[in-house]
Amino acid sequence: MDNDNKRGGSGLDRRHLLQAGLAAAFAAPLGAFGAAQAFAPRAIAPAIDFSEFPLCRTASDAPVLTGAPRKLKLSWNAGAVCLAPLPVAIEHGFFQKQNLDVELVNYSGSTDQLLEAIATGKSDAGLGMALRWLKPLEQGFDVKIAAGTHGGCMRVLTRADSNVSKLADLKGKIVAVGDLGGPDKNFFSIQLAKLGIDPNKDVDWRAYPGNLLNVAVEKGEVQAFLSSDPLAYLWLKDSQYKEVASNLDGEYRDKSCCIVGLRGSLVREEPQVARAITQALLDAAMFTAQNPTVAAKSFQPYAPKAATLADIEGMVRYHTHHHHPVGDILKRELKAYADDLKSVQVFKQSTDTAKFAERIYVDVFAV
Repeated sequence: MDNDNKRGGSGLDRRHLLQAGLAAAFAAPLGAFGAAQAFAPRAIAPAIDFSEFPLCRTASDAPVLTGAPRKLKLSWNAGAVCLAPLPVAIEHGFFQKQNLDVELVNYSGSTDQLLEAIATGKSDAGLGMALRWLKPLEQGFDVKIAAGTHGGCMRVLTRADSNVSKLADLKGKIVAVGDLGGPDKNFFSIQLAKLGIDPNKDVDWRAYPGNLLNVAVEKGEVQAFLSSDPLAYLWLKDSQYKEVASNLDGEYRDKSCCIVGLRGSLVREEPQVARAITQALLDAAMFTAQNPTVAAKSFQPYAPKAATLADIEGMVRYHTHHHHPVGDILKRELKAYADDLKSVQVFKQSTDTAKFAERIYVDVFAV
């Protein structure tokens, strides 16, 4: 995809984006566990063309749960546009199809707190970024990874007139990040290491508030910054910025960046419920991939005010919602990510990544 398509339109006024729209992406969270999201679910989930996803047909056709709808809590970050399949699953009946009554809980705490909440039963499931979750999971939280959900949403940006034009150009540069332990810093550190650049010595990472990253590059305090959609996508609409790299480059185009985590006790005690919620999420992801316009409308209430419906649809199309590995494919991706995190000294060198991947993943469709 060329830069014009990635930007998705003409430039916006930067001050308007900063003061009006982009702040909304950070205003949505309502505390560690905010108010449940309100939807009017449709009675019947819409059809999916399984010819695009033949491996999913058998799992999707498995018998649904019987009895009263099973109530579950699922934690998410309501401002993350890459999680658009969640409101899709509610609004278009994918949870209901599996006889589930799912309450979406907006979560804004730390990753450790989120994983602890899932492990201890305050929440039954959650979605998050693999490169943020895997390090805490190395510590032993009772959370099982059941599926990947999509790829793409992290980007390296800089000024359009910058001489930084490729990832290798970050060597010797100052780079702004929203979180020094964030998934985008981990991801691009891995990519730098693969290029023979030591991300811990050859790049000066500086932490800034996430909605002010572009201000740091405008002031000349940094030469580039890392960001995720929707902020990154909206900044790219301004012709003063360009994209240097994303997590859809190279081999990572075919890897998931976000994952589904389930309460370990749910997997062990109610495996059919674990299968049902995972299947609903995968069905919603497939529907999102095939119906980006519909998915964009479902997510619109949670998007920054500066984002038009066309912007949201552009992001939905950009993210690879057709890619959601399970089973052995998922386990291989988790091991590969753990190996990569080990290479940049995020994981302990003593961690056996094969055993780690085996411990944290679960094939809910094998039950």
